[in-house]
Amino acid sequence: MPSKILVVEDEEKIARFIELELQYEGYEVEKVTEGRRGLELAASGAYDLVLLDIMLPGLNGIEILRRLRKSSDVPVIMLTARDAVMDKVSGLDMGADDYITKPFAIEELLARIRLCLRKRATAGAENAEGNSALFCGKLTLCPKRHEVQYDGTPVELTGREFSLLQTLLENKNIVLGRDTLLERVWGYDYMGETNVVDVYVRYLRSKIDDKFDVKLIKTIRGVGYVVRDE
Repeated sequence: MPSKILVVEDEEKIARFIELELQYEGYEVEKVTEGRRGLELAASGAYDLVLLDIMLPGLNGIEILRRLRKSSDVPVIMLTARDAVMDKVSGLDMGADDYITKPFAIEELLARIRLCLRKRATAGAENAEGNSALFCGKLTLCPKRHEVQYDGTPVELTGREFSLLQTLLENKNIVLGRDTLLERVWGYDYMGETNVVDVYVRYLRSKIDDKFDVKLIKTIRGVGYVVRDE
């Protein structure tokens, strides 16, 4: 699916030139020449990137960016005919992702667009991976925030308890043997007591199963442990 780019530029010839070049590169493009309409579209969440001129009728680009950043992190590349340092500083301080001065080579603009979109895609993938919560019934574990809740009530766990619970939830409905849990939670070089898994399972049960009167962590005799939905 092609990326959608909003061009907010009041000089019609420049806007049309950018539109044609971006369309040639395979992007979906919408252009607007007025500041307030530009803000409305930019804040709609319908675009993957915004090219924003500073000198606009209605609202200038700096004010658009200031308002936009209250509700949106869409990548913004500022376009301006002025090259004063303070213009660049103002745009970047307001949250612009990049800045290019007119006149510019279209190849440079395209390269900056590709870089911004690549950064956004990478950040999105990292956030999706890092923030993907794990669930089991009313139990929720968020790896990124290192938080556990049961039906909205926080559950305080030590680092090792958290790692053990996370491993069990990542393998929900799959029985994990004690040796497997030792390797994944304590590491291959662990030289302590072999019953440490059983001890920490008891800790988890006291903080979750016993406290909330549920049976999430189940013992499979002679094999190991498994977390299953209530």
